[in-house]
Amino acid sequence: QVPLVESGGGFVQSGGSLSLSCHASGMIFSVMCWYRQAPGKEREFVAHIRSTGVADYEDSVKGRFRISRDNDENAIYLQMNDLNPDDTAVYYCTGGLTTEPEYWGQGTQVTVSS
Repeated sequence: QVPLVESGGGFVQSGGSLSLSCHASGMIFSVMCWYRQAPGKEREFVAHIRSTGVADYEDSVKGRFRISRDNDENAIYLQMNDLNPDDTAVYYCTGGLTTEPEYWGQGTQVTVSS
């Protein structure tokens, strides 16, 4: 059983917003991250958040995306605003003891039209 399950992807027009969720089951991770992989490109880091709530972001999403965490729900969220076509990708949730992912979710598709 995959311990990380993402939801909330979809289709949105440029300038719009989407919110992603990731629920962990059976495991508690010190650090949880969002990664994404666009068609024909390598997977890239988006944001991470520690159990303390300290977060960090990839430069291109700073000011537009916000990662949050609910330790009681064992979940993280990604609020994505002002989306543009370059944000189109499969978004993955990860978990681990450090910022190096140990477990990956199955991914959720985000498509932004121009």
